[in-house]
Amino acid sequence: MIVVDQDKSKLQKKAAILVEALPYLRKYAGDTFVIKYGGHAMGDDMLARQFAEDLTLLKHVGINPVVVHGGGPQIGEMLARLQIESEFIDGLRVTNKATVEIAEMVLCGSICKSIVADINAAGGRAIGLSGKDSSMVTARKVEKRKADPTSNIEQVIDLGFVGEPEAINTHILEQCIESDIIPVISPIALGEDGNTYNINADTMAGALAAALKARRFFLLTDVPGVLSKDKELLTEMDRADIESLKNDGTITGGMLPKVDTCLEAVEAGVNGAVIIDGRVKHATLLEIFTERGAGTLIRLSS
Repeated sequence: MIVVDQDKSKLQKKAAILVEALPYLRKYAGDTFVIKYGGHAMGDDMLARQFAEDLTLLKHVGINPVVVHGGGPQIGEMLARLQIESEFIDGLRVTNKATVEIAEMVLCGSICKSIVADINAAGGRAIGLSGKDSSMVTARKVEKRKADPTSNIEQVIDLGFVGEPEAINTHILEQCIESDIIPVISPIALGEDGNTYNINADTMAGALAAALKARRFFLLTDVPGVLSKDKELLTEMDRADIESLKNDGTITGGMLPKVDTCLEAVEAGVNGAVIIDGRVKHATLLEIFTERGAGTLIRLSS
């Protein structure tokens, strides 16, 4: 005979969680979610394992996650170890031939394979890809322009092998979505000139979300979401809200390109984009399966 001392209150709480999640399981069944994974969450072993478990759960309940990962700090560490100096212009790394080779090695090698291994260990089936695979992403060279402070003449700044998506072929991703495979994508792609380009992971993820007409696009960051001037979380925003908050200085700095990427994704057909704190345990599940959510949801209109 086996006797189990059950705490009914804990069991009831678990049951209540399942009941709350049920409408969302029905709502999102068969949908595609594109998730940009990066920041401190990617560097924390426990959070990395939990993220892999979350992805595996999503796939098992009929939601199709597509992951795009970053890796700027890891690239910087490898360059330092190899004593390759980096040049920065306005905070952007100039990516020469040696640097893009290291970026590809770190992103497509150690980082991507580690995420794939975590998902497989959690009971899922994952595959590591880059924009090069099956010609998924064709890149074009990024041109950054800056006005000369003395003459005010606009100059083109060469950032080297830094690219942005020009064309996307979703065929291989659609095959993964239709199967039980979770694709994990490194932001590396070939240009029509035959060169390899490193693409900003937020930009790559947003472009893939738009091309796949994803139901949701998630940006995992190191902040709770977009905050008001009083440091309170803004749970939902549209274009008008964003423009207003830009104009009054509430949205500044590193949050600006993230918000713009989300807005571009929803304008291109994504149902909604969410900025969430990847450092929170199971942040993705909290956003998807609870009424209040866990971050800032951006839509075309509220």
